[in-house]
Amino acid sequence: MLSMNHQTVSLASKGIQALLLSTALAVITANSAVAKNSDTPIQFAKGAITSTTTGKLSPNEDEHWYHFQAGSSQYAVINILPLAGTAETANVGVLHMPNGKQDGTKGGIIYQGCLPTTGDYRLRIARNLMATQGKTAGYKIETMILPKYASQSLCK
Repeated sequence: MLSMNHQTVSLASKGIQALLLSTALAVITANSAVAKNSDTPIQFAKGAITSTTTGKLSPNEDEHWYHFQAGSSQYAVINILPLAGTAETANVGVLHMPNGKQDGTKGGIIYQGCLPTTGDYRLRIARNLMATQGKTAGYKIETMILPKYASQSLCK
């Protein structure tokens, strides 16, 4: 009888663990979908290979997300510059790629190279939390994505 109760408790414990795990995964998935839906698109004029986007993080914001579509083996350069007239610069940039990889750094050219896969790329712009005084942080993003034909020699 003791063995049967132990098995029942063990089975119930595993069921609760599975329920908690599935709930956590559902919350993470929902949060990811919400984040992607609130991303600001980086838009290129028809036929243009460059785009300039400016933005500001208010004192209570730490980051802002952007997104753009690109193909594999397209050559890209993403540069973050200070925005004139703002007390601080949001100079942290991280490019989240459709294959799950990330690349980025603080300020200047945060990505330069051949994009690894086709899909929706997400760009996180953030303030450097080690160097902030909690003021408005501005930034200018220069994005260049070459078409495939112009990228061929660079992405061999």
